[in-house]
Parts: sequence; structure tokens; C-alpha cells
Amino acid sequence: MARTLVLLRHGESEWNLKNLFTGWYDCDLSPKGEAEAAAGGRLMLEKGVLPEVLHTSLLVRAIRTAEIALREMGRTWLPVRRHWRLNERHYGDLQGLNKAETAERFGIDQVKVWRRSYDIPPPPLDPADERSARNDPRYGDLPPEVVPDTECLQDVVERMLPYWYDAIVPDLATGKVVLVAAHGNSLRAMVKHLQGLTDDEVVELNIPTGEPLVYELGSDFRPVDARPVEERYLRSPEEIRAAAEAVARQAGGGA
Repeated sequence: MARTLVLLRHGESEWNLKNLFTGWYDCDLSPKGEAEAAAGGRLMLEKGVLPEVLHTSLLVRAIRTAEIALREMGRTWLPVRRHWRLNERHYGDLQGLNKAETAERFGIDQVKVWRRSYDIPPPPLDPADERSARNDPRYGDLPPEVVPDTECLQDVVERMLPYWYDAIVPDLATGKVVLVAAHGNSLRAMVKHLQGLTDDEVVELNIPTGEPLVYELGSDFRPVDARPVEERYLRSPEEIRAAAEAVARQAGGGA
């Protein structure tokens, strides 16, 4: 039985455009991000990769990316599952700060450690801060200790995996084509699991916005071949490398 998984990072957001650390802040797509989402949907349609069920985070930029892409495919009727475990990495007290100004304040090396180390999170956000997700009704049913105040990539991997096993794998097991619309870091976490990337390899992985990344999975829900990540997109590896390099050039890419 074929098991097809499509990963789609949301298009450029309003805070990406402003060069701000975004994390769990719920900003919308920029006009460029909307265009990226539409292009991703048209590409899936052109290549005959037609999702049958959708999983998204609880953040609008991922939700709207999926909606726009599915509209291009005439598939807005798909069943939808949403979960906080697919949210972007929480950037702690950096959330909402300008990336370039943060580098000037703390030093480029320190900010790079917070952004790109696997197991070192940024400074935590005070739970009493108005920016805290504990004040957001969409997380109101969660135990307070589950709502993060900061996260490193390792934290994202650990909180994503239960959703992978409990929700995404069961849909894949039925043979449905599963679309996951999420974020740079939650998708990096999923790719790490799928391809067995090391901690060092995953922190260097850049996932372009709006580009469908397609996996054919075997009965063990692992890729059926050993191709590298850049060869699994619907566009050419050369186009994907250029898009990934653009992500890497961002002062705080991955948010």
C-alpha cells in the first residue's frame, strides 16, 4: 500500500517580512506568503500529488497556507486535524524582537547558539508576560506545565513525536495522502525522525517556504529510499538549494 506524506512549510509571514522572531505569535501571511502558498498548491496539482487529509498547527500562517494551497487544487473539502504539537518552536523571550537588533544586543555568536544549537533554548518568557501562550484561549485546555515558555529544537522533536505516532501515522496507515502544513522547526523535527538525521545535521537543515516536500513511506513509515532531503521536493534540487540558501541568509531563519 502506498503511503504518501507531503510536508509544506507556511509561506512568508508578516513577521518574517519584518525580520522578527515569531515563534508562537499568531501573525498572518504576507502577500508574498500567500503567493508562495498558491504556487505550492498549483505545483501539487500539476504533479498529481493530491492530499486526502490535512494536519496543521494552531497558528494562522500554517492554516492559511494549507487553505490557499488546497483551494488551488479544488480540495478545500478535505478533513482537517489541527494540533499545538505541530506549532513552530517557541522562541521564549526573543519572541517579537527584531532579529538584527537582537544580534547587536547579545552578539551574533550568542544568537546563533539560541537559533541553531540543538539543545540550548533562548531565555524563557515570563509566564506572566502578555506574550505568553498561557493567555491564549486556544491553549486553555492544556495543563500549564505543557505550554512552553521557551524551546530548543530538541524540545520540538520531543513534543512533535507523540502527534506523529498518534495522529499522522494512523492516517498514513489507511493509504491516504497526508498533507502536513506547519513550520520550519516542527517540519525539521519531522524530517529528523523520518531520515534519521543527526543532531548536527538537522540544525543545518533549511526548509524553504511554500515548497511541497514529498515522502513515499514503507510499512515501517520510513522512506522507501535513501534520497537526501533536497531531492524529495517537487521542484528541482537546484531550485530547492537556492530557496534553502535564501532561508539560511535570513538573520533568524527558521521562525
